[in-house]
Amino acid sequence: MFMSHSHIRHAVALTAIILMTAAAGASTAAADDGRWRFHAEPYLWLPAVDSSSDVTLSGLSAGEGTTIGPLSLDAEATADDLLSNLDMAFMGMAEARKGPWSIYTDLLYTSFGNKDTKVRNVSGPADVLRTEIASKARTDLSATVWSLAGGYRAIERNTFELDLMGGFRYLTMDSDLELTRQGADGRLFRQRKVSLDQDVWDGIVGLRGRILFPGTDWFAPYYADVGTGGSNWTWQAMLGVGYRFDWGEVTLAYRALGYDFDKNDTDLTLYGPGLGVGFRW
Repeated sequence: MFMSHSHIRHAVALTAIILMTAAAGASTAAADDGRWRFHAEPYLWLPAVDSSSDVTLSGLSAGEGTTIGPLSLDAEATADDLLSNLDMAFMGMAEARKGPWSIYTDLLYTSFGNKDTKVRNVSGPADVLRTEIASKARTDLSATVWSLAGGYRAIERNTFELDLMGGFRYLTMDSDLELTRQGADGRLFRQRKVSLDQDVWDGIVGLRGRILFPGTDWFAPYYADVGTGGSNWTWQAMLGVGYRFDWGEVTLAYRALGYDFDKNDTDLTLYGPGLGVGFRW
């Protein structure tokens, strides 16, 4: 299974723009003034969720005991759908910096109850697909995503800042999918609680920083990373716009996070806008 082509294009385009902008400036490391500086930012991110996985169904009415599959399932839950079934969420990032060196961490926990999920495509045995007249899916999802990385300020100018970074990302996810398909002959096929659980550690490398607009309090934060390890691969990208105040800053950004797993040949992509309020001292 694959991340959609549109998501790949968006991630590649964002990374290319950042790298070209970085190359346009002279590399100037930040001066070490001997002081620690800190930044903490709670945020709200309610992404849509795209997932694809291979599942096997068993007959629950006519054709009892029959199994079909594997079927390749593509499903989507929108941010509005998930918000209405939100059980709990915590999201925040923090940074400690001294001179050109920094430590960055980001923690996301979210839990959604049993929610109807849009089935976009099902592929599999031709005889089953020919008789299919209805598909329904429901999903439970709770996930924790924790990133921790060290960084080095490679470029610091009055218009641009760039940190190179390396670290890890940890994902633990409990997710159950229930898919029901009804054929024209009245048979129902259902797999109760297809487990899409994951627990993986991945090493990541990436870059992060800001595009600054001299003479104003506006800035554009950006972030991009890629990694592998427990998953086949993972990636993340973010681009936003922010405004600085005396007490801190407010940022509106578009963020996407993707994973590719061996288990059930599963792909998972979370994407959507987020709003953060940051404090510096």
